[in-house]
Amino acid sequence: MSEIVWKTELPGLSPPRRGKVRDVYDLGEHLLIVACDRLSAYDHVLDPGIPDKGKILNQLTNHWFGVLSDRVAHHLVATDPADYPEPLRAHRDLLAGRSALVRKCEVVPFECVARGYLAGSGYREYREARAVCGVPLPEGLERASRLPEPIFTPATKAESGHDENVPFEAVVEGVGEDLAGRLRELTLEIYTLGAERVAAAGLILADTKYEFGLDGDRLLLIDEVMTPDSSRYWEADAWTPGAEPASFDKQYVRNWLDASGWDHDSKPPRLPDEVVRGTRERYLEAFRRITGGEPEL
Repeated sequence: MSEIVWKTELPGLSPPRRGKVRDVYDLGEHLLIVACDRLSAYDHVLDPGIPDKGKILNQLTNHWFGVLSDRVAHHLVATDPADYPEPLRAHRDLLAGRSALVRKCEVVPFECVARGYLAGSGYREYREARAVCGVPLPEGLERASRLPEPIFTPATKAESGHDENVPFEAVVEGVGEDLAGRLRELTLEIYTLGAERVAAAGLILADTKYEFGLDGDRLLLIDEVMTPDSSRYWEADAWTPGAEPASFDKQYVRNWLDASGWDHDSKPPRLPDEVVRGTRERYLEAFRRITGGEPEL
């Protein structure tokens, strides 16, 4: 098991913009995205990180870019540090497996969420309004119920704090009717493709979020794609509507945090070793099941 890479500093480059789990370096025409081993839940970065997390999820995202390349253009330029600009090659050992050189674009200011099952904030909205993001749903659904068909449930993008679910009309108002329609259609198309592929591995892709950017008039899939951090993956054989499914995502950590008595506002408790190991094992198992291979660690 590797040591945790909490953050990166690359001499010769301007300091990165640090997200909750990734460091992003502006190279002019391109960006360098470095997936660190930080873990966030409930809008807090937790301590400690998860060894190899950045490598596992970065390589899973790159796998999905390859799978989806004939359906949607993406921002990925290179993943091997040998193909990066010269100043980055000196950092090859650090960057190998956990980084990506990507095309810079104008980020669409909405999370594009597809749901095939009722969970999380979608389930909470359904209990109150029998709808999610303005999409009406049938009576009688339970936690983890399969929806009659996948639905598009966008959210605002928040730099800090919670993303907020919004109706489709808010996307139309924000980016225009044509682009909003393209986002909805493409989100549901690639969600359906992803769900079908992982079903063959005995997994349910309950929901996931995508991000898109514009390179001129060209719409690009960007950022993180169908990883356990941006999706809910459930064990198909253990799925039962009305019960908490066995998962391969951050729900395992959220459940531990909830049971710890933490108030979600103060500093989070330190994750015990068994939760760190269990989280890493779930990420690895998801990678193996989805790709049929092993990550390069």
